[in-house]
Amino acid sequence: MRSYSLFTILSLCLAIFLVDFAAFYWLKSITDLLDSNILKYSIHILFWFFTFGLIAAIIILKLKLDSITPKRKQLLISSLYGLTISSFIPKIIFIIVISILFVTNYAITDKESLLIIPLLGLFAGFLPFFVIAYGVFKAIYNFKIHEHILSFSHLPEAFDGLKIVQISDLHLGSFNHRFHILDRAIVKINQLQPDLIFFTGDLVNNYAWELRGWKKSFRHLSAKKGMYAVLGNHDYGDYSVWESAEAKQKNFEGITNFFKDNNFKLLLNDSEILEIDNQQLAIVGVENWGNPPFKQYGDLQTALFRAENTPFKILLSHDPSHWSEEVLHETDIALTLSGHTHGMQAGVSFGKKEWSPIKYKYKHWAGLYQENGQYLYVNRGLGWMGFPGRLGMRPEITCITLQKSEKNY
Repeated sequence: MRSYSLFTILSLCLAIFLVDFAAFYWLKSITDLLDSNILKYSIHILFWFFTFGLIAAIIILKLKLDSITPKRKQLLISSLYGLTISSFIPKIIFIIVISILFVTNYAITDKESLLIIPLLGLFAGFLPFFVIAYGVFKAIYNFKIHEHILSFSHLPEAFDGLKIVQISDLHLGSFNHRFHILDRAIVKINQLQPDLIFFTGDLVNNYAWELRGWKKSFRHLSAKKGMYAVLGNHDYGDYSVWESAEAKQKNFEGITNFFKDNNFKLLLNDSEILEIDNQQLAIVGVENWGNPPFKQYGDLQTALFRAENTPFKILLSHDPSHWSEEVLHETDIALTLSGHTHGMQAGVSFGKKEWSPIKYKYKHWAGLYQENGQYLYVNRGLGWMGFPGRLGMRPEITCITLQKSEKNY
């Protein structure tokens, strides 16, 4: 909430009040059907108690934000975020549906409308509430494996069948030290028996202390040919105010050392060359590179220096915006792996088609993209940030198998 001005926060609170005021107008049409005045007024009191309680909590948190410990701050912000979404969206839908029903009074008589219209409106409001509740309590850690086979004519034969597992955007602080949950994902990863494990950034929300206790889980990860990682925008400590540059640097070193302590090769604008039977494949990793307001720590040309003469290159770059800006048509990188977007943690699937509002911000936001024989894969993230749930956008483990072919598909 630090990134939002007090005016923005007050505007949000006003919007919450206006939506609740409109919802209460229609709620009364339902409670008026009740015979018990005690029950009726109890519902009214509870309704406004929640409304003013939520508004007060948001304002107090904004005013007290600087004095709250970072760990408690993360928990409070995510909790209020979840409460606001789970209240705001169902009420808006309730208002829209019941207003349309009363205006059109479609296919029912006035007498019937006294009961049917309010109940239909109530159902329309409760349905999204239950969907959001499912996203918060169930889908958020319902890990899904996305498997793909990618064919390349210039893939060295020694790497034909190479199996890559990509994970991204863990945001370990959001797990709140529930180690057993991530352990379930680690079991799924190891069952895939990967040759390589790639992590494409955002290990934490902001702080190195979020990593306490996680070494035991990470040391269960296993890959035949190695594990590699890059940093994401949240791994630099840029979303906090530090007492000094030294404190921020110490936090950064705590995060980078975590990778080294857990057998991950952290690529900071650098490359690693894998060699099998005198044939080579390059793993290139850049620091975070994003369009403003995200900072551009990444230096692709520096990262490519050691891999210049390697015919097949895989790039790890946290932000998918980097692919269209500096990779596509500008390099001979065959495959780029990114994360960052989380698929907005919300979307709708229609068969093989998927839609999310995040597509209006990011051209490449989830899944596989191909252009000019070059591929980009955007992982939907394994953890969460902000809204403590996932709606139609399950946390992802990506499994990509590379295949030698006569031509690219």
